[in-house]
Parts: sequence; structure tokens; C-alpha cells
Amino acid sequence: MHAHRPRTPEAERTRRWFMNRSLLLGGTAAVATMTGVTGCSNGTATTASSSSSAAPSGAPTGMPGGGGMGPGATEIAYDDFVGVTTNGKVQEDLYAIHSTGVSTDALVKAAQAFLDGLSAKEKRSAQYDVQDDEWLAWSNVDGYARKGVRMGDLTDERRDLGFALLGAALSADGLTQSRNIMKLNAYLGEYSGGGRETLTEGHYYFTFMGTPSTTKPWGFQYEGHHLAINYFVLGDQVVMTPTFMGSEPTSATYQGEKITLFRKETKAGLTLLRSLTDAQRAKVISTEQKAGDNLKAGAGRDNLQLAYQGLAAAEFTDTQRDRLLDLVRVYVGTMADAHAEVRMAEVEKHLDDTYFHWIGETKDSSAFYYRVHSPVVLIEYDAQSPLAYGNKSGGGSGGDGGGGMGGPGGTPTQQHIHTIVRTPNGNDYGADLLRLHLENDH
Repeated sequence: MHAHRPRTPEAERTRRWFMNRSLLLGGTAAVATMTGVTGCSNGTATTASSSSSAAPSGAPTGMPGGGGMGPGATEIAYDDFVGVTTNGKVQEDLYAIHSTGVSTDALVKAAQAFLDGLSAKEKRSAQYDVQDDEWLAWSNVDGYARKGVRMGDLTDERRDLGFALLGAALSADGLTQSRNIMKLNAYLGEYSGGGRETLTEGHYYFTFMGTPSTTKPWGFQYEGHHLAINYFVLGDQVVMTPTFMGSEPTSATYQGEKITLFRKETKAGLTLLRSLTDAQRAKVISTEQKAGDNLKAGAGRDNLQLAYQGLAAAEFTDTQRDRLLDLVRVYVGTMADAHAEVRMAEVEKHLDDTYFHWIGETKDSSAFYYRVHSPVVLIEYDAQSPLAYGNKSGGGSGGDGGGGMGGPGGTPTQQHIHTIVRTPNGNDYGADLLRLHLENDH
């Protein structure tokens, strides 16, 4: 009789992952038993927190709500990750390891160049295991100690290497939007007269999961106020979700530069809605009143249960389906162009099962919420009430006004917008691709 052979940490983690996945296929009851997820009446989920010191229960101390780690959000461990589902049961066979024909060589080279520019101490603080809980420890709001290396602490030369990495990962529009979010974050710091460390262009952090490679799985996370990019790479496949982009304000002049954000996202949503017939719009537009914060899938909601709402594209005309794809492309288009096309093909494959849902008014200047939701993509746009901006007179989407202060209970405005993109059914953070990789190659 042979003695039991202890498992390595990697083997034990993989074993738990497969065990969790098997239980998840058993349905909602198994999920509740394993992870403590129970459906809530509002379509969200509450999740039992991990006992790991890296994943504290609930929101980090001092963290506000407004789509970040607010009420109902709970940080979990990577081993307990399920992903966004409609009912707690993961829809299988949606993702596969395959060649996309899109090289990641430049991305790997840019990531390695950035890491090579760090000191030994900075590297230790920034690099984690590819399955580390740090993947899930992100938020779009400040108030806690972020991990990794802070852009504002780097020399200009090393900071440029960081932006070069973002440039390799994102499209030109995606990089511009990210930089503009950072600039308006600094504007908000100046406007509010506080937050001189956090409300700056420099309070954004890089962390790396695994080691940059053209063959082995790895990824990086770039996060700060109103911006969080999770980027997983396996060979020539990439997954850029969850990606949170937001701003307050969305339009201002910073250091002589006029910056306006989320105009395309606002227009594309309205364009799709206005292409629908009255009968279709009656199914898409909710009777629910627009609140100051309608976002469902923000930080701390990795195991969200969210039912489909609205109208499926199976009931759209060809022109309306094109408008829907145009809307999705605005968000997917923040990725590097060739990878975005791969992602769009994935979305289009499930177009009939893609739902469009709307809350709020429908004027150009209205503060509204919309959602695009399919088995493989979840997009949310939410015009929220102001938290730190908009206490001046006026209103609308282009002026200094914002409808008054008040947080989530206040009047929403286009001067405070949150957006998020996720990959439902377990492939946020590239988790399902990693599972398949471990299952087949290890």
C-alpha cells in the first residue's frame, strides 16, 4: 500500500477548480452549497466571502458605493469564481481553445519590457500566480490599498513603457479613452479640492498574473478610479473582461484640453432604441424608474445571477441587428483591433439570444440605463447621480451642472457614467480558457 502523495499547491488548486465546475453543472443548489450564492429579488447575488486574507469580506474600509464595491458586493476567491449566470448554472461549451491567427507577440514583448524596467522589489509586488485571488480584487473606486506598481510612482521612461503595454493591448480609441478617464480623474481632484493622491492621473496600478508568454497563460490588470482592465492571454487568444470604464464628470476642460467621454456609447444606445418599433420598445423599456445607480455587474459581483430582460435580437429586423452589433462594437472596440474582430465573431454567433434592456427616458440628454446580455457578453451603461461633481447650477450632458449632489439616491445625469463589459458563464478573467488549458495540457 502506497503512502498518500501530497498535492502541490497548483495541483490542489486545479483539483478544486474541476470539483467546483462539476458541482456547478448540477444547478443552483450546488452553487449555493459550494459558494454561498443565493439569488436576490433584484436579480443580483450575494456571495459568501473567502476566508483568504487576500479576499476580505465585503467592501474594503472606506469604499463608497455607486457601482463599485457597494452594498451587496462581496469579494471572493478565485477558486470560488463562477461567473455571471442567469440562474446559477453555467452554460457549457461556449468557449474553446483555438487559434485566432492574431499574434500576441507585440503584447508579450511590451509586457516583458515593462516588467524588465521595474526594480526587483517592484516586480515582487506586481507579479502573482495566474490563478491568484488578486484577479478578483479590483474596484473602480478608491478607499483601499491597491496592489502592484503605481504609475505615479514611476519615472517618465518606465511610465511610458506602461502606456506602451496598454497601447499593445488596446485599440487607439481604447487607449485614448483610458488616458482621458485618467485625466478627468485628475480634473475631479482639482475640482473637489481633495484626493490629491488618489484623484490624479498617476493613481493607477499594474499587476501581472503569470509570466508574459506566447504559449503559457498569463495576464495583467490595470486598475484605478473609474478604470479597471482585466486582460488574460493564452497563446493568441485574449479575454479583456471584466472591463470597467467610467467618469465623473464626463465632459470638462483639463489643462487646456476639452475632453468628452462616452458620447459614442450614449449615441449608439439611443440609435438602437430608436430603430425599434413601438411594440418592440414596449418590451425593451422597463416600467422601473431610473435610479441613481442601476449597475448590476460591477466590482465584487463576479458570481452575479442576472436573468435576461428586454427583447431578444431573434425578434429584430436585419437593420436592427446591425444596430445592435454597432452598439456592441463600441465596447468591444476598446480592444486591439484584430482581437476585437475575433470577439465580435463570438458575439455574433449568439446574436439571436442577445437581449436589449432599457431603463429611463429616451431623449439625447436623458440619464438612462441600458444592458446588452447574451450567453457570451454582458454590457451595461449607467448614467448615475453625482457623487463629487455637479453641485453647480445648470444641467444636461455638456455643462458643469449635474442635477445636484446626493449619491445613489440623487438625480442621475450624463455627467457621471459607469460602463462595464463582462464575459458570462465563467470566462471573465479567461477562467474557462484556463480551465480547459489545465485540463488538456497538465
